[in-house]
Amino acid sequence: MNIYEKLTQIQNELKAPKNQFNAFGNYNYRSCEDILEAVKPLLLEHKLTQIINDDVVKIDERFYIKSTISLFNNEQMEEMIITSALAREPEIKPKMDESQTTGSASSYARKYALAGLYALDDAKDSDGLNTHGKEHSKADTSRKQAITTSNKKVASNNQTAFKCSECGVGINQAVKTFSEKKYGKPLCMDCQKKQ
Repeated sequence: MNIYEKLTQIQNELKAPKNQFNAFGNYNYRSCEDILEAVKPLLLEHKLTQIINDDVVKIDERFYIKSTISLFNNEQMEEMIITSALAREPEIKPKMDESQTTGSASSYARKYALAGLYALDDAKDSDGLNTHGKEHSKADTSRKQAITTSNKKVASNNQTAFKCSECGVGINQAVKTFSEKKYGKPLCMDCQKKQ
């Protein structure tokens, strides 16, 4: 089986329920660790290796953690899929030291990179719905649903539906949109740094 067939099987077999509970926001959620615990036996069964790396990137004077997941076919090592997600470190760090803030952003980025790769449904994910006591308008809700739908489309294309105009590397919709807005053309993160 090629890597795409194996990934499709894992996407259909993977069960990562939202068994964690946030008492403050009164919602269930799944953590990065929950996803990893559920996917490890499937990776072994389907002879795939997963590697997760984090990088700190600066975009418009803000720091983000970029989590990249590389999935390799152990039977055909030239076959790989790479996906990534970004999480921003907050400007104000309430009750957290710097390492906790970075760790929190890393966990969040990893969770969403994993969710994108394995096509985990986040339509009812509390991160998108929780208001922490603040009301959102119908426009906000529609915008979040549109973003979720857009993210699912990108995820179904392995997060690399677009190509960097400079080096040809695969980029996701968010990177493409940002770079077109800022530089007038689709650029990967590395080529953006060179501009």
